[in-house]
Amino acid sequence: MPQMAPLWWEILFLMFIFSYLTMNILIYFNNKKENINQTNKNMNNMKNNKIMNWKW
Repeated sequence: MPQMAPLWWEILFLMFIFSYLTMNILIYFNNKKENINQTNKNMNNMKNNKIMNWKW
């Protein structure tokens, strides 16, 4: 019969994997939200800059 790791090792490993994946998911969506806000600010700036003051 093969040797098996203690149950707490497996639980520790699974908790590490779960926390790692959760952290990466949160970072991804947080960055995505910041990027969306940044693009909205850029769009607002572009709309405000559409008035052209031509000096001939």
